[in-house]
Amino acid sequence: MGGKGGKPPTGAPDAQRGFQMLSLVVNAGSSSVKAAVFDGALSTIATGAVREIGARAEIEAPGGEGPVEARDHAAALALLIAAFGGLSPIGMVAHRVVHGGARFAAPCRITPEVIAGIEAVSPIAPLHNPANLAGIRAVAGLAPDIPQYASFDTAFHATNPEVALRYALPPEAEALGLRRYGFHGLSYASLVANWQGALPKRLLAYHLGNGASACAILEGRSVASSMGYSPLDGLTMGTRTGGIDGNAVLRLAEVYGIEGAARILNRESGLKGLSGMSDMRAMLRAGTPDADFARAHFAYWAVRHGGSLIAAMGGLDGVAFTGGIGEHDDGMRGMILDGLAYAGVRHLGGIATGHVVVRMVEAAEERQIAAEALALHAGEGR
Repeated sequence: MGGKGGKPPTGAPDAQRGFQMLSLVVNAGSSSVKAAVFDGALSTIATGAVREIGARAEIEAPGGEGPVEARDHAAALALLIAAFGGLSPIGMVAHRVVHGGARFAAPCRITPEVIAGIEAVSPIAPLHNPANLAGIRAVAGLAPDIPQYASFDTAFHATNPEVALRYALPPEAEALGLRRYGFHGLSYASLVANWQGALPKRLLAYHLGNGASACAILEGRSVASSMGYSPLDGLTMGTRTGGIDGNAVLRLAEVYGIEGAARILNRESGLKGLSGMSDMRAMLRAGTPDADFARAHFAYWAVRHGGSLIAAMGGLDGVAFTGGIGEHDDGMRGMILDGLAYAGVRHLGGIATGHVVVRMVEAAEERQIAAEALALHAGEGR
């Protein structure tokens, strides 16, 4: 397996880079671990993943793929590290942490205090932060002396003005952590960092995948996001509703209970709820009325939220797409760009023909995490 933009990996990164220190980036999910190895120039030299941890685990890594025994995240990570050639050339490990709450507005070195802080906001992100912590603890168990760093998906949006972050709730409710945080921040930070040429002053960026969001980027900084307290809000997504009235949520909880409502909102809605399919490629192949409507719904709400974000920036100079759908679905990009024509977007086959720049940018979240960790590591004088 080769990483995007890098060289084909082998089973032993040290054979390629000699004694040069490498960075291991870990993205731990509830039942999976993805990992990548980068050299000092941020070239990807190995990638891999273990899925279905604790059940029918499958590995994809240098040397092949197939079923493996991986009862927990530590076992899965050990398998990946072995496939990468061991820890000897690894000088640091960097982790994606989905939710940093209000405390973590920048990447940081992982310490016991940082772990406690990530634990403290886990109730806000119960599907994500515990898995991220499992990855951190797994590395600590395998190599307790190796420095670890955390990059937070919410951090890029910490530059939003307070008026964009606050819900109109009384103080005692806000004290529960109920405020807008925004997500996909590492994707947007990577988009800004990897932009070729002058970054448009007012950039509307879309991260479109199974999870989808939009972000208003003014002079390189996030000023508004379509996602809020959780990754549920905003655009129509693969299995998530996107924006929905709070009283509709209460009604679902009344009928199905809290757990049932959470299941419906997060796993049975969005494109899946509208068409029975959560994958855009399957919907295109199906070509059914329900599939066509679901695609139209996705585009409509991307455009509608885009209008709100354009207002937050006071205008529009560029539109960017990233993520699996954003990079590969020409038809969906075209539908969204057509809907933004009122804002001065002119395009031919997805290529800008007017004053508003239109661009696709390859998603590179793991490389962004590695870059942030390397900068911190260098600043420590190590």
